[in-house]
Amino acid sequence: MLESLFGSVNCERVLIYLYSRKEGYAREISLFFDTSLSPIQKQLEKLEAGGIVCSKLVGRTRLYTFNPRYTFLKEVTGLLEKALSFYPEDMRSELLVNRRRPRRAGKPL
Repeated sequence: MLESLFGSVNCERVLIYLYSRKEGYAREISLFFDTSLSPIQKQLEKLEAGGIVCSKLVGRTRLYTFNPRYTFLKEVTGLLEKALSFYPEDMRSELLVNRRRPRRAGKPL
């Protein structure tokens, strides 16, 4: 949807993922969208060089979030919010569910 504006579909995927989940790492994003890892890593590096996202190391994992000091953060997140509203309902609900811990065995959904 926004790939013509951002330059590639992987850039849109990275930004939508970070907008909806607030943080993420390259492998997690590539597995979610079922794409290869290398283009996602390149997009994250490009976005970090541009100052849109920032990263920190958590153990051996580089965790990415939006840079709160980015000048146009409010405008970019507004655009991503609007774009997310046009995504299919199943993908939107899957993006917004952020389950990180394992469930107890036998616990009902």
